[in-house]
Formats: sequence, structure tokens, C-alpha cells
Amino acid sequence: MLSDEEREELKAELVQLEDEITTLRQVLSAKERHLVEIKQKLGMNLMNELKQNFSKSWHDMQTTTAYKKTHETLSHAGQKATAAFSNVGTAISKKFGDMRNSPTFKSFEERVETTVTSLKTKVGGTNQGGGSFEEVLSSTAHASAQSSAGAPRRAEEELQC
Repeated sequence: MLSDEEREELKAELVQLEDEITTLRQVLSAKERHLVEIKQKLGMNLMNELKQNFSKSWHDMQTTTAYKKTHETLSHAGQKATAAFSNVGTAISKKFGDMRNSPTFKSFEERVETTVTSLKTKVGGTNQGGGSFEEVLSSTAHASAQSSAGAPRRAEEELQC
């Protein structure tokens, strides 16, 4: 329990503290305005400050032990991954080479070559050289045009009989 006198002293102290806080807020506000004016005169703006703060923070972070250890670990892991991928690529290349030299693949390759040669011969007629793709297409188109030009005559001949 407080006496009336103590209560009055505390209320007076409360009012005095509130007045001081108000005064301090006014002084702080005036100083902040003055700070903004000085920065404007110096050509400093929010973007420059953000850049400077970010650069400083980035530098500070890079100098930490945790960052250095993490960077070192990730670099080491990257080197190991690169070596592993290189080994996998070499192994795959070797397997494809082995497969290409296998009797099964050679047999398949010969069958494909025979089929292609046969098709070229059939499409190109008596041309045994095979010719280029363009030559084969041209001769096929020419043969097709001749056979379609001759087709109506046969139909007319059949009607006359």
C-alpha cells in the first residue's frame, strides 16, 4: 500500500518522464530530418545505402568460418562429381565401342546396308551406283510422272475395245 504522498510523488514522476520522452522524440525527429537533408546534399540515396549495406554484409559473411568451410566442402564435392561424371562418360563410350564391334551389331549393320542398297536399286532402276538422296528422289518423281501420264491412255484404250 502506498501513502497519498508517495502516490502523488509517483504521479509527478510519471508526468515528468512522459514529458521527457516527448521531448526526446521531438529531438530525435529533428535530428532524423537533419540527417536526411545532409544525405541529400551529399547525393546519398536509399539505393546506394542498400548497395553498401549488402556489400558489407556479403563481405562479412564470406569471412566467416562457416562460409569458408561450406565453400571448401562444396568445391571438393564438385571436383569429385566432375571426376565421377567423366568416368561414367568414359565407361559408356567404351561400352558403345564394344557393342559396335560385337558380331550382333555387325550383322545388324550389314542387314541395314543390304536393305538400303536393295531399296536404292529398286527405286533407282538400273542405276547400280545408288546415287545421292536427291538423285533417288528425282528419279522416283520422274518414274511416277511417266507412269501416271501413261495410265489414262490405257483406260481410254480399254473403253474403246
